[in-house]
Amino acid sequence: MKELVNKLKGDKGIWSFVALLAMFSFMPVFSASSNLAYIGHGTGNTLGYLVKHFAHICIGFLIIYWIHNIPYHYFRAISKAGLPVVWLLLLYTLAKGTAIGGANASRWIQIPFVGLSFQTSTLASIILFIFVARYLSKTRENPITFQSSLWELWTPVFITLALILPANFSTTALIFAMVTMLVFVGKYPMKYIGAILGMGIVFLAFFVLLSKAFPDSKFFSRVGTWGSRIENFTTDKADEDDYQIEKAKIAIASGQIYGLGPGKSVQKNFLPQSSSDFIYAIIVEEYGLVGGLGVLVLYLLLLFRFVVASHKANTLFGKLVVIGLGFPMIFQAMINMAVAVELLPVTGQTLPLISSGGSSIWMTCFGLGIILSVTKKEEEIALEKLEKEKREEALQKLIDRELEADLNTDKELDKGEFDSSNYSITDNSKNPMNAVLK
Repeated sequence: MKELVNKLKGDKGIWSFVALLAMFSFMPVFSASSNLAYIGHGTGNTLGYLVKHFAHICIGFLIIYWIHNIPYHYFRAISKAGLPVVWLLLLYTLAKGTAIGGANASRWIQIPFVGLSFQTSTLASIILFIFVARYLSKTRENPITFQSSLWELWTPVFITLALILPANFSTTALIFAMVTMLVFVGKYPMKYIGAILGMGIVFLAFFVLLSKAFPDSKFFSRVGTWGSRIENFTTDKADEDDYQIEKAKIAIASGQIYGLGPGKSVQKNFLPQSSSDFIYAIIVEEYGLVGGLGVLVLYLLLLFRFVVASHKANTLFGKLVVIGLGFPMIFQAMINMAVAVELLPVTGQTLPLISSGGSSIWMTCFGLGIILSVTKKEEEIALEKLEKEKREEALQKLIDRELEADLNTDKELDKGEFDSSNYSITDNSKNPMNAVLK
């Protein structure tokens, strides 16, 4: 085990908190998958879902290990070349996407020959965050003009968001918020940020107006769902989303302080998406307020390690990559928990590293691998610096010993006690000039 841990480079705190969240996820997923196990006259056996989740987690950690060994600066070029590929995937998803696990949105594509589904927006968000970090680090030394940044930075951002928006408003809003936060941290001019926010609002309003003009178009089919969710959140009107929130609140209230116990949730049998979107409600029901706060604390500790890693990074690109990939994970977790306690409307955001699902776990691990690659590089730089200091210290000690030896030799000459086959001492006085050749 010690040898395995030594092979894991980078920030050990991030490794630890990620491992804790992943290990904790097994019991909630095993318990909350019962409603899925009964769908279609199933037997109710959730062991298969546990094995599937275990496989997803294992593959995720392999992704982290593989990615964290790649120098993070390679992703500068990958992000620029990867954006057109992501756009093609998003277009294909809009045209051929399918509903997965009962979700009523076409956000996934089927991977041929392996029978797996993949949510393309998760990959798009990672590539986009790295692209923004690349742009900000590249232009840090030069003054930014709105016209140049509008073409080089915001046009790719808005293209990506426009391709995600029709099927997934919550993910679009989350990505846009995180990009705005990232450019703010990267010292993009505030007056330009205000202009971009205005453009984003105008673009969204235009999209909604188009949906009203073409109500039967599949492209705008999700707009009605957005409106109903906001209406349900602000009024007492009941529908399917309200049913989910009510069941989630019952689960949370039932948990009280210490919970009903692992696997003893009742609402998991009635709450749709109990193993993904609403898994936090099941966690609180089974593990109580203590378990719910424990999960929250783990995410906050992970956020703290991201802040530390960003602070330690010695390049602007490294700092922005850690912020751009780390903060959205924590923000997504906060949104998921806020939805479960009805602080926010239903969004469909999963709980990172805990909710079941393959592509969401793998893309989270992909982002974590890049973050750990940044911390690994800083760790290597620190080790090189330490080794250099040790070499300099050893060299200085060697020089000091040589100087001390020369000083002792000089003292012996002063005393007339120096003995050599080439010299004979005729006078034991303190004047070394009295030494003559034999």
